[in-house]
Amino acid sequence: MARRTGTRAGRREGAWQWSRTAHTRRVLLEAARDVFTEKGFAEAGVADVVERAGSSVGSLYHHFGGKTELFLALWEDQQNADEEQASSAVARARAAGQDDPLELFVAGARAFLEGSWERRDVGLLLLAGDGPPGFDVLRRGRSREWVRQNSVLLRAGESALDRLTVSVLTAVIGEARREIVVADSREEADKLIEAAIGLIRRLGA
Repeated sequence: MARRTGTRAGRREGAWQWSRTAHTRRVLLEAARDVFTEKGFAEAGVADVVERAGSSVGSLYHHFGGKTELFLALWEDQQNADEEQASSAVARARAAGQDDPLELFVAGARAFLEGSWERRDVGLLLLAGDGPPGFDVLRRGRSREWVRQNSVLLRAGESALDRLTVSVLTAVIGEARREIVVADSREEADKLIEAAIGLIRRLGA
């Protein structure tokens, strides 16, 4: 029985350590989000982030490795949130009986654009072009993957016209996001979302 108790205690200790690590990472990421969006990547310093987080430079380097890695982790968080919001909307539309590829695409696009407004502070940062060396290469690679995923969702063929259509529809979402993150109000953002959805339906018809 003592061995089993020890195992349970070890598991509790491991879970506590994981929870503490996850909490520390989250606090550092939130602080980085505030500092980067206020100062931009180039002007922000590690000292600014750890001061905002109430942490230490050693802890930041332990969890992330440096300022660049913090920025990239923030970007990944944004990407994951965007993808989760869009894919969940598509799944709900399918569950409700929707099977039309364009309408499924619209459901995902609407959710993505709504999330762009909700996370507009990070969106502004990422669209400003102020990032670490090599970030543009990563972003272009993610954009190509985004087009590929949209092609699958739209059940597009292999013709040049199909490829062009998917690229244009994806570009509409990207350009709409640029306008949404600088909108003055939620009302203006909603109008931009509806305009983008209308354009997608016309171009995809």
